[in-house]
Amino acid sequence: MFGRSRWFPVLAASLALTSPPVALAAAPVAPPAPADLRLGSPALRALTAESYARAGLQGDFGAWLAEAYRRSSVRLEGAATLDAALTARRARLQAASGAERERLALDTAAWAHRFLKAAIPRFSLERGFEFASVVQYGERQCLLQSTLLAGLLQGTGLRAGLVMVWKSQTGQESNLGHVTSVLRLPGGDVQVDASEPTPFARHQGLLGWVAGGWRFVAPQFQGDRMVAYRLQGAAGEVKPEQFGTLSLGYLRSQYDYYRAERTPGGVLGTGTGRATPQGLATSEALLRRALREEPRNALAAGVLGTVLRKLGRTAQARAQYRAAGALYAAQGHTPAGVQANVAWAGQTRDTAETR
Repeated sequence: MFGRSRWFPVLAASLALTSPPVALAAAPVAPPAPADLRLGSPALRALTAESYARAGLQGDFGAWLAEAYRRSSVRLEGAATLDAALTARRARLQAASGAERERLALDTAAWAHRFLKAAIPRFSLERGFEFASVVQYGERQCLLQSTLLAGLLQGTGLRAGLVMVWKSQTGQESNLGHVTSVLRLPGGDVQVDASEPTPFARHQGLLGWVAGGWRFVAPQFQGDRMVAYRLQGAAGEVKPEQFGTLSLGYLRSQYDYYRAERTPGGVLGTGTGRATPQGLATSEALLRRALREEPRNALAAGVLGTVLRKLGRTAQARAQYRAAGALYAAQGHTPAGVQANVAWAGQTRDTAETR
C-alpha cells in the first residue's frame, strides 16, 4: 500500500497461509467473470453485510452511501440523489460515442474519485478495509475504496474492475501491497486510485488474469492509458482485451487476507505489539478461508507460512513457503521476501522441529 507512506513490502513479503500447503490449481478454460460491484448488486450486498455482521452493526451500506451523496457537494449531473446521478450519467454515456464518450467516462472517474475522498475522508490500514469502518469511523483503505470506485463506474454502465499492484508509480516494489481500480476504455485501460491526490495513477506493476491464470505484468503506457501489458517472467505482451481484472472470489479472498493481517495479536501483532497464540490462530483461520475463496492468491499463500512459523509449526511452515513460492513462480514474479522464505524452507530441517 502506498501514498502517504502506505507502501509495505516488508509486511506482505513475510506472510503465508495453509497447512497442508496449497497446490497449484489446474488452469480453467475461461477467465473468471469480473466482479459485479454495482450498488445493490448481490456481490456488493454480500461484502457489506458480512462486514456489518462482523462489527455487530445494523443497517444497509447502500443507504449510508446514498445519504453521504445527499449531504455531499460533490454532485454528478447536478442530481440530488446518488441513484438519479448514476442514472443520468448512464443515459449520457449511452447517447455519446467516440471521443465524447471517452471524455464523459474520464469525467465520471474523476467525479467518483472526488466523491469517495470527500465522503470517506480518512485512510486507515488497520480498519479501513471494513465497510463497517466507513460508517463508524469515516475510514477507507485501498481494497475498499477501489471496490466502491469500480462499483460507481459500473453503475453508470462503464466497464471497470480491480487489480493488485506490486510496483508503484515511483518504481517501488512490494509483495502485492496495494489495490487499485481500472476503468476500461477502447483506447486503453486507466488506473483510478483514491490513494492518490489526483484521479489517474500510473502504477508500474500489476497483477491480473492472463491466459488461464493470475499473472504479474508491467503496463505499457501512452499518457495515462495502459495500451498493453508486458508479462513478467515470460516473453511477449498482451492487449487490454486479453487482460482480466479480479474476480469476486479474489476480492473476497483479499478482504479475508486483510482481516487476517490486522487481527489483534495476529501475524502483525496489531493492537498488542506482539503476536499471541489466540491472535495467530485467528489469522490462520482467516487465511485458510482466503485460500478457499481463491486458491491462487499468492499473497495469502505467502502469509500462513509466517503464521505457522510464528506458531512453532516449522515443518508445516516450510512446506507452505514452498507452495507459496510455486504460486509466485507460476505467476511470473517472486518478491525478495518470498525468495528469502523459500530459501529458509529449503534449509536442512532441525530434528527438533514440531509438526
